[in-house]
Amino acid sequence: MHLSTPFTLLLIYLLVNVVVYCVYWWDKQAAIEGAWRVRESTLLWLAIAGGSLGALTAQQVLRHKTRKEPFRSILMTIGVLHVGLGIVWITAPNFVVEALSRMKASI
Repeated sequence: MHLSTPFTLLLIYLLVNVVVYCVYWWDKQAAIEGAWRVRESTLLWLAIAGGSLGALTAQQVLRHKTRKEPFRSILMTIGVLHVGLGIVWITAPNFVVEALSRMKASI
């Protein structure tokens, strides 16, 4: 069975977000138990790296870092940015492909 590239990318995206959700769950459990915590910068980098859906979902479902500023605002900004990029990708896929090839060519 041959998987199409968009389908494969969707699976990778979902997997990344499940992993990020699990990291947020782990950090929430550590907070409850007074154990070693995941750095806020690491949590935000995981969101930037494509896990914003998992991070925002975990934040709401687990009630984790919902009052912590500026963490909350930064995470929301990352989520909005990812939604915007997703809309651009869906509505103008050629633009995204051309932009990525230009970036690759300049490296």
